[in-house]
Amino acid sequence: MDTADLRIALFSGNYNMTVDGANKALNRLVEYALRKGAAVRVYSPTIDNPPVAPQGDLVSVPSVAIPGRSEYRFPLGLNAAVRTDLEAFAPNLVHVSSPDPSAHAAVRWARARGLPVLASVHTRFETYPRYYGLGFTEPAVVAILRRFYNRCDALVAPNQIAIDELRGYGMHQDITIWSRGVDRTIFCSDARDMEWRRSHGLADDDLAIVFLGRLVMEKGLDAFAETMAELRKRGVAHKVLVIGEGPAGQWFRDNLPGGIFVGFQGGKDLGRALASGDIFFNPSITETFGNVTLEAMACALPVVAAGATGATSLVIDGETGILVPPADIGAYADALQRYCDDPALRAAHGARGEECSRAYSWDAINQAVVDVYLRLVESRTAS
Repeated sequence: MDTADLRIALFSGNYNMTVDGANKALNRLVEYALRKGAAVRVYSPTIDNPPVAPQGDLVSVPSVAIPGRSEYRFPLGLNAAVRTDLEAFAPNLVHVSSPDPSAHAAVRWARARGLPVLASVHTRFETYPRYYGLGFTEPAVVAILRRFYNRCDALVAPNQIAIDELRGYGMHQDITIWSRGVDRTIFCSDARDMEWRRSHGLADDDLAIVFLGRLVMEKGLDAFAETMAELRKRGVAHKVLVIGEGPAGQWFRDNLPGGIFVGFQGGKDLGRALASGDIFFNPSITETFGNVTLEAMACALPVVAAGATGATSLVIDGETGILVPPADIGAYADALQRYCDDPALRAAHGARGEECSRAYSWDAINQAVVDVYLRLVESRTAS
């Protein structure tokens, strides 16, 4: 069987409504599959004037705005129009990328027709309730995810640590690594721009600690702000550079006095902003793969990160950055202070991170998913 024989129906909860690591990875996968001759049709909630143009044909599924998170819409399932479109497209494989009602319906639709289903795991959904005072619901979320993923034929996840966690939860056994790549025409140390820094109030000798990502609480904003407060208490000279926007933006501003907020940056503007920082700090524990961490490494920034799934497969502790037990504010501050106090260490770890980032090629990474597509379709056809 050849890639050109594939007809893939991809279901996403957010294909191009916002710019985040998951939908960037999905769009790159679709672009690669199309380039290799596959037919792909994407089913996702849509909005007017999305921030990025989607790769492939995009069909809107029924959805409602999420209260308090208007940048996202919640899929409601598959209506008659979507089902008619699916039947006309006649996929030979269904790919689901988030455990929402539309994906659940897509899995039922595929199973009723004997079609294989692949699920990609992009985030640790079971950790989200912790950030909204609902930690007691975590066991129920795990149970829902376990049932959902075990109704699929196989999973792909970003790294071996994520795979081990998924297997530990009993969510599946057939799990393949789908890593992430980095665009080195955008993210590289050469993108550093001293004039850009000066235009945003950063002196040439200022040390800028960078936050990059959606400004939402599950990205570890509270731990980031508490750590900066600890550095101020210790008298460690630093500035904070925040790249991104989101519903918790005002909370972050209120809790980061003196922080430099440059808003959303995309493409080469993002590469310039990131490379113009000095240290990257990522306390988030919700990602299965730290796209922003890899991008920071490609820009030659040493990384301080939570020793959780999203960073431990990327950061070599003591070589490209420092891994810290999640939520340990004192340890975060200790690690950042080491870099602030030691420019040689900062430069050495940054250079090593940039070197390691060169191993992440998007085409090779996406071919791993296409290989799983082919295996599942061939296996179902043979049976």
